[in-house]
Amino acid sequence: MRRLAIGLAAVLLLSGGTSGARPPAVPDGWVGTWGGAAAAGVGNGYVDYSIRNIVHTSVGGSAVRVRLSNRFSPQPVLMGHVSVAVSARAGYPEAVAGTMRELTFGGSPTVTIPAGAEILSDQVSLRVPRDADLLVTTYTPAPSGPVTYHGLATQTSFFTRDGDFALETSGASYDEQTTAWHYITAVDVRGSNAAGTVVAFGDSITDGAGATSGANKRWPDLLADRLAGRLGVVNSGISGNRLLLDGGGAGVNALARFDHDVLAETGVRSVILLEGINDIQQSPHQTDPAPLITAYRQFTTQAHSHGIKVLGATVLPFKGWLIYDPTLEATRQALNDFIRTSGTFDAVIDFDKAIQDPNDPLTMRPDYDSGDHLHPNDAGYQAMANAVNLNKL
Repeated sequence: MRRLAIGLAAVLLLSGGTSGARPPAVPDGWVGTWGGAAAAGVGNGYVDYSIRNIVHTSVGGSAVRVRLSNRFSPQPVLMGHVSVAVSARAGYPEAVAGTMRELTFGGSPTVTIPAGAEILSDQVSLRVPRDADLLVTTYTPAPSGPVTYHGLATQTSFFTRDGDFALETSGASYDEQTTAWHYITAVDVRGSNAAGTVVAFGDSITDGAGATSGANKRWPDLLADRLAGRLGVVNSGISGNRLLLDGGGAGVNALARFDHDVLAETGVRSVILLEGINDIQQSPHQTDPAPLITAYRQFTTQAHSHGIKVLGATVLPFKGWLIYDPTLEATRQALNDFIRTSGTFDAVIDFDKAIQDPNDPLTMRPDYDSGDHLHPNDAGYQAMANAVNLNKL
């Protein structure tokens, strides 16, 4: 099978306060069950393509709606057909019989998304399982600008160049593969009885670099497993993302996207912040911790103004990574000291301690290391998920 080019192959350097913030009420019972932050635009539109994105739920429900994005295109895109269904087999484009639903937008099965905009579908009745795969399919019949996408899905999705197969249950027409998510950025459910949504906001370590593809072993997935439907979990990690600088396929800087990728998510109750390692280890290096600390304070101020709890997470050890040196390490230590001791956050998650080698705390435990000394493996991500105090969310 040919693979859909995603234009991200060169991105290799992936990378308890007293605020009194109160979680907001869940609006109309809607919570986020899945998210994939839009990172960039690729290509010049996929004319006559049906793309079947595979996404994984954190909570279930009795109704569903989908958000589609044209955020990184200067031109409108026509959605000729969009559907959602429950996946019949993990890693395949086949739908469970009887679950295929055509999505509408203001009652219409077609919709044009303006340049830079996002749209939310009408709700449809569908029994959405918790901890399961959904198939979200888009058909684009006309030329458009760059396609908004999320590059590191750690999940294989499917597509065909041969027309509208949005409602095909068998998935037989989907003869090509992609490792990116295209157009889709969020799935919400209603009727889950979940108390709200937790947003995991970060870089490649939140995005799941180093995890087994298709196994849903990113630490936010494993956190969702621990929560067992009590809260929805939305992953707003983007590989290579930085706090202070834009990064092409690694998305706009975290401060610029915080409003869009955290505050605008559905039913947000709390956010877990894990950013900064790319500012430190990528070129140009940010060796002064003060601007990073200012960014963290700003995240917290903005979240608290929306009644959202903030959990600050310490930055993981990276000794052994390609460009590690003592100067960069000193910056990480200063940032982590702020996170642990400043009292800025409603709670602190010490991912650093959870994953460090007790014999050399500046390095990751060997059995938690994916092999590059920066990104954890499945076991490391499980240790991170286990470090979260669920009562603080």
